[in-house]
Amino acid sequence: MSTVEGQTVTLSIHASPGEAGEAAAEQVADLVRRNSAAVLGLATGSSPLPLYEALAKKDIDLASVAAFALDEYIGLPAGHEQSYAAVIRTHVIEPLGMTPARVHIPDGNPDDEELAGEAYEEAIVGAGGVDLQILGIGSNGHIGFNEPGAPFSSRTRAVTLAERTRRDNARFFDTPDAVPTRAVTQGLATIFEARQLLLIAHGAGKAQAIRRALTGPVTEDFPASLIQHHPNVTVFLDRDAAALL
Repeated sequence: MSTVEGQTVTLSIHASPGEAGEAAAEQVADLVRRNSAAVLGLATGSSPLPLYEALAKKDIDLASVAAFALDEYIGLPAGHEQSYAAVIRTHVIEPLGMTPARVHIPDGNPDDEELAGEAYEEAIVGAGGVDLQILGIGSNGHIGFNEPGAPFSSRTRAVTLAERTRRDNARFFDTPDAVPTRAVTQGLATIFEARQLLLIAHGAGKAQAIRRALTGPVTEDFPASLIQHHPNVTVFLDRDAAALL
């Protein structure tokens, strides 16, 4: 347990992204060993990849685990390789041996966005809530796709992506203009109800965001700061991401 400027959080700092991912994967594996039907919250992006890669090498059975993805782009064609449904299938479901029907992802092309958000909330509740929510962090402090200004009371809904987020994500697309402008995301209140939060980040580009999330004021202008008020949160970092703490 480490205390950072008045806020008590569990920090796990490592020499490399791979080592941080290994340590984070062990926390997930420990949960699954204790509860084979645990409910996980899944994040996408580059930060959680070392965690998923390390978890795939562990001798655990995730076939009975349920999972809920944090978010999905709106408007990408079904099967698009950068849809989060495709990313989770490729990097999580298949290598971890999860049961596809037990992994839930927001609908990126819903007939009714409001009803789709409500249905996703109901599915999480119906599963008994999320036991452990994996999180990355955006350079502007977003978690999920809750951009600066997102209400702490927010629930699963459609949102407009900040231009900074679109620029950060452009590396995954052929051109910057190909990055969707909207997404559906679990809300901050939804995320906060998970029984454990596991935030993972690596690289100097995340150092400022990590410092502000852990030591700055808790404010809707920087959504990740809300984790300071969660009762069970662990932050896994490489040394570059932790450099400003």
